[in-house]
Amino acid sequence: MNFHRTITGMSPEPLSASGSEKLSLPSLQSKMKCDPEGYESELHLIYNQFKSSLELFKQQADLGFKSVSGIRNDPAVAKDLGDRAMFLAHVTPFYPTHLAHFPAQLAEFIRSSAGTLPSGLCLHVTQALILLMNRKMVDMGDNLALFMELQTFGNKALRKLAYSHVVHSIKRMNQKHKNEVKNRALQNVLFEMLRQEDETKAKRVLITLRELHQRKVWFDERTANAICTACFHPSSRIMIACLSFLLDYEKFEDDDSDASSSEDEAPHTPQIVLNRESIYKAHHQGTIASKKKKKAKLQRAMRSMKKQQRLSSEKSNSNYHTPLNHLKDPQGFAEKLFSRLQTCNERFEVKMMMLKVIARTIGLHRLILLNFYPFLQKYIQPHQRDVTSLLAAAVQACHDMVPPDAIQPLFKQLVNQFVHDRSRPEAIAVGLNVTRELCLRIPLLMTEDLLQDLALYKKSHEKAVSIAARSLIGLFREICPSLLIKKDRGRPTNPKARPKAYGEVNVLSNVPGVELLEEDDGNEDGDDADEASLSGTDDDLDHDEMVASSDDEDNQIANSDSGSEEDSVVAEDVDSDGSIDDNDSDVSGDEDDEEDEDDEDEEDEENESNNNDAKDSGTGVKDNKAKKRKVADFDKQLTDADASLRALKRLAKENMEPISLDSTDGFLSNEDFQRIKELKAKKDARFALTQHGLLKKGADSKSPAFKIPNSDELSIKRVDPAKLEVHVKKRMSKEERLALVRAGREDRGKYQARAAIKQKKTGGMSNRQKEHKKPMPLAAKRAKVAKSRIDKKKKQQRAGKQFRGKKAWK
Repeated sequence: MNFHRTITGMSPEPLSASGSEKLSLPSLQSKMKCDPEGYESELHLIYNQFKSSLELFKQQADLGFKSVSGIRNDPAVAKDLGDRAMFLAHVTPFYPTHLAHFPAQLAEFIRSSAGTLPSGLCLHVTQALILLMNRKMVDMGDNLALFMELQTFGNKALRKLAYSHVVHSIKRMNQKHKNEVKNRALQNVLFEMLRQEDETKAKRVLITLRELHQRKVWFDERTANAICTACFHPSSRIMIACLSFLLDYEKFEDDDSDASSSEDEAPHTPQIVLNRESIYKAHHQGTIASKKKKKAKLQRAMRSMKKQQRLSSEKSNSNYHTPLNHLKDPQGFAEKLFSRLQTCNERFEVKMMMLKVIARTIGLHRLILLNFYPFLQKYIQPHQRDVTSLLAAAVQACHDMVPPDAIQPLFKQLVNQFVHDRSRPEAIAVGLNVTRELCLRIPLLMTEDLLQDLALYKKSHEKAVSIAARSLIGLFREICPSLLIKKDRGRPTNPKARPKAYGEVNVLSNVPGVELLEEDDGNEDGDDADEASLSGTDDDLDHDEMVASSDDEDNQIANSDSGSEEDSVVAEDVDSDGSIDDNDSDVSGDEDDEEDEDDEDEEDEENESNNNDAKDSGTGVKDNKAKKRKVADFDKQLTDADASLRALKRLAKENMEPISLDSTDGFLSNEDFQRIKELKAKKDARFALTQHGLLKKGADSKSPAFKIPNSDELSIKRVDPAKLEVHVKKRMSKEERLALVRAGREDRGKYQARAAIKQKKTGGMSNRQKEHKKPMPLAAKRAKVAKSRIDKKKKQQRAGKQFRGKKAWK
């Protein structure tokens, strides 16, 4: 049976084929996908129509039909061409042999006449090509340059479509595994376009590379170096775009990490503020049940703090990724960019960006660029524009590999210009903070006289200045207390600490953190001990004293029972003539002195015990049978056992050699390294809790006030200019002050008189109203009734006649 099928597209006249059924292009497309072999004749017809429309469009473009707005083609031809291109793109996978040349024809058409195509037609044809590329009919590498060129046209929708397709295609290609061969081919295309002088193409390529690098799709050294080399592009716009990306990259990373951490840790945030007030309330205020709940909340909050501290320490130890970190030649990059900075005539903001990137590169790779510091020195002035950003860059460019003599002029300029009596408090605070950061990286810059002069600012009435001076004093308490006067030293952790000389390096002779493994005695109650330390109150201390006294009595009984065993142990080490070996001769003299002291202690204890016995006998208290033995014999046995135990301990300390962690081969296992990592995290968490005042220092009373980072941590960490002017009060404008006043009035209601407020009161009756409602006593009720009766009679008597009053004369 033959059907007459008429194909009605978007063209004004329907195109007919064999048969009588009328079909539109979408319905014919669905039927061709279901039965490809039955509609081959229709495919040839539509393909020929596409070719004819293509030729007609090219002829119209050559002839140059013009309209008011410029060169325009016939809209009917353009519409017909776009519809048939999209139709053929949909059915190409079902007819690979018939439409083998269609993808190449479509790509060539876009490449040759994309600039002159109408916006709608160009968008339709590009969508058809993207459909073919998504179905693996066209290779991405052959058309990558075409899609980058499409981003340079004026059509905004076309630019967005081409950009999103390039990014998502490369991301999809590397989703399961990295295809290095294809990635390298695509990178070569983009890198070649980036090196061209065409500013528009280079900008679009830089935006694409930046997006792929931020999404960690192309996160290799080649991409990072290509982005960094864009700083030397002839166009200043490309250079500015690259510099801004390098400077803002860390901010993007911080924002992403903060967002992810906030999403992950939102349900686990503690609902209690960890401070001394909350700890006091948990142990002193409320009932027993409420205090128990508060203690449980405190312990949960402390565990959460420890977990966050552990996660932050793991993040800080992870690999640090930034394009500047993957430079193949960081020294050459810094020198080349610095030479361009010296010779460029850009505006001040661009110079600042270049200066920040150079300083970041020097600090990150610990480079030596001695000409950079004198260049910075001329900008170190309190009235300089964006001086805090300049000072942050100067701090970032300093590290322990730079000779102190090269930075000494910059350091003197900073102190002389910022820190003096006639300077403003804001400038003094910033100068002291920058001095602290410089001395943290290069302590050899500071001299004794200068430090003592700067330490006098701790008595300043300005909060920002005094805090900055005290932070400088706290730093030198840890790194070099000898430079401070005795009053400012306090109790340093290491009084003999000194800064390392220039070029001095600490060489590790053991595994880092192995001392934590040696100190660890296998107890896993560290967290419980820390949580228990939160309950350090007076009541707990009294309870602890009672428990300690009972424990001492138990220990005395246990020692008396085990005294014979310890004496037998000592007897094995004694010779037949009753003397200790020659190795123990050093101990004998000390033992005699200790025995004399023990004898004196015994006499005192005997006197006290006799007095106590006398008191007990006076009161008539009866002792148990187990306590009837003599006190003198008990103390003697205890003293002998104690002396023998001390002798054994001294012998063990002198004669024992240090035991290795593994007695067999001395190697650490994977479990040991994991344990070291856990102990480091616990130590950091305990240090953080001690800083917040949530843990007693106890045995760690000499722990440092703050943890001094090493050179690697300082090089990775970015110096924030806002932290250099912390606690500094900035002068607000009139608009800012008014906004602050209005913000304070938002929660306050409209002014009303107190009488009006009382009249609108709906919360209950006032005290005066309540007095009227009180039940009166019976006697008061009777007196009130009698008084009202008398008043009523008097009123009736006055009502019948006019009262004229008494005459004043007779």
